[in-house]
Amino acid sequence: MRRREFITFIGGAVATWPLAARGQQPAMPVVGCMSGRPSAEAQYLVDAFERGLREGGFVIGQNVAIEFRWADNQYDRLPTQATDLVGRQVALIVASGAVQAIQAAKAATSAIPIVFVTGDDPVRLGLVASLNRPGGNVTGITALTQSMEAKRLDILHQLVPKTAAIAMLVNRSNPSAALQLKESTDAARTLGRQLDILDVANTADIDSAFSILTQHGDGAVTIIADPFMNSHRDQLVALEARYKLPTLFYTREQVAAGGLMSYGANFTEAFAQAGGYAPRILKGEKPDDLPILQPTKFEFIINLKTAKTLGFEIPPTLLALSDDVIE
Repeated sequence: MRRREFITFIGGAVATWPLAARGQQPAMPVVGCMSGRPSAEAQYLVDAFERGLREGGFVIGQNVAIEFRWADNQYDRLPTQATDLVGRQVALIVASGAVQAIQAAKAATSAIPIVFVTGDDPVRLGLVASLNRPGGNVTGITALTQSMEAKRLDILHQLVPKTAAIAMLVNRSNPSAALQLKESTDAARTLGRQLDILDVANTADIDSAFSILTQHGDGAVTIIADPFMNSHRDQLVALEARYKLPTLFYTREQVAAGGLMSYGANFTEAFAQAGGYAPRILKGEKPDDLPILQPTKFEFIINLKTAKTLGFEIPPTLLALSDDVIE
């Protein structure tokens, strides 16, 4: 080979090295996040999830990408969204915002790992085999929020001890509603209270429910734990103020928006925990080896500013039990 030909050969080979190296690099994994919620009211949860990712060594845009699918409370969209994410061959699916989102993801794939965040008991819903060994391709976080209805009624019992009737707003399209209603009616019977149950499925129903409550003479309202209710927290808080009916919610965010009180798990931390599970799976751990995480503490939050607006005095016994007070 002549000297000039040899130099040309070597130069051409060197020019191809970076392209070859790039071709050998693994593709950036994509996490598919699907939720029954509207995107506009879930940014704080996305932030918490991303925090968990970072703590596990994954930074969006650097070594992981995210594809979002939001159902905007229209749960019939969820099966199509799950199928779409599977078709895009995502490395992991994170499902939240409604039990239906988790069910849709599970129905769409038995191969792609799934991490869920739910307020219900995933074993009772048939999502996993057990809390310690979930089985299959599914694991996640349960906030157990929807098993706290009896405790919420007890709080209202202390708040309005002289009121005979307490109202509850329920979205029966939620698969958890039947169990929540049973726990609530049993607790009301034990407390010797009348429980007025009103079904709500849209914004018009919520408006009508509060109007009906004033006619029934209910002394307080409990909002059943449900992503649909959280999505409409601003409307519920406005109606609480309009009708001056003390209302008990189930998340800190609802009280921060102006609700009187809440009792439940911290969903921000639940999403951070989900973000922490994602890197472990992306690095090779199997969902079946990751137990379902549960809250170690439930928060009781009181908004004293709202109490003053409602003209309502919080009993000292409840103030003493609170984990945080917004003034």
